[in-house]
Amino acid sequence: MSRMRSGRSVLAVALLAAALGGCASMEGGPATEPGPAQIVDTWTSCATAAPRAGAVLSVPNTETATPTVAEPRIGRIDPAFTPVAAVLCGREIRPGPTGGREQVATERRAEEIASLLAALRLPNQRADGEIACTLDMVIPPWLALLDDRGRWLRPYLPTDTCGKPRAEVGAALAGLPWTTVDTRTVGQVESPAAEAAGCAQQWADMVWVETTNGRPGPPVPATSPAAGPLRLCVYQVPASERGGGKPAGDFVYGGPLPAERQASVLRAMANRRAVVDCATPAARFAVLRPLDGAGGPERYVELDGCRRFLIVPSAGGAQLGQGDDTLAKLLGPV
Repeated sequence: MSRMRSGRSVLAVALLAAALGGCASMEGGPATEPGPAQIVDTWTSCATAAPRAGAVLSVPNTETATPTVAEPRIGRIDPAFTPVAAVLCGREIRPGPTGGREQVATERRAEEIASLLAALRLPNQRADGEIACTLDMVIPPWLALLDDRGRWLRPYLPTDTCGKPRAEVGAALAGLPWTTVDTRTVGQVESPAAEAAGCAQQWADMVWVETTNGRPGPPVPATSPAAGPLRLCVYQVPASERGGGKPAGDFVYGGPLPAERQASVLRAMANRRAVVDCATPAARFAVLRPLDGAGGPERYVELDGCRRFLIVPSAGGAQLGQGDDTLAKLLGPV
């Protein structure tokens, strides 16, 4: 087990929030007060007690299998339970040892927890009348408190008038002198090959998404939209994903598309061929995007199955076209 000091600025201890935007009105009123937390006899580790803690990001087909664990009841701190330490279980995205990025499960511990205990013992806030609340999705941290006998519990986080954890709790967590006591690699988020190619590790088959939702416009005209240098990214769709609502493919190969080959690809996509009546999900598809990341049409090509392609201008209005074996071969490994 490795031990290393973590700075107070480590924001993994803070509440995670995925902003959904907008706001809503809520009627103020008393928040429901929970009962006492369930006390568990012996603390072992985050890997045992909370193997999925912080797993807000899925790992593409590489995540280590984790067991389902029945977690104890969250509640207020029983007056008979005297916490002497706090443990925080979570996950982080870090650079991989040979490139790319990996997801790492972490276990942190703090023993100077007076400020945290004071925040956890605060009451729920209530508002009189209607209040405006944002629609952020707040994901509380996985937090445990330990006593000097090694027992532990999951403390309730008091809420503000919008039902989210009080700001004092987040501030106390962020201010504690946490020590990282264990880390373990959970899975690869981005492979070194995808990083080198400038491609995302996963991408959705938008030809399938658009055609199954009936949204594409008529086949593209005889001239394909002009394009600057393009990047090719090719993805393999696992059998379990094919035919779903938004099939996710895993990176296979890619990189900048050579100019001569790009010209041939764009010529192959500028055809008047009728789109075939086909409903075979692609096992492999290509994505062509501007090399510099600037705005411009995105192009999707089914490399097998129906062999259709889709051009999605930055202003919207996707158009469907029909590819062939020649187009698929042009999009082979760069």
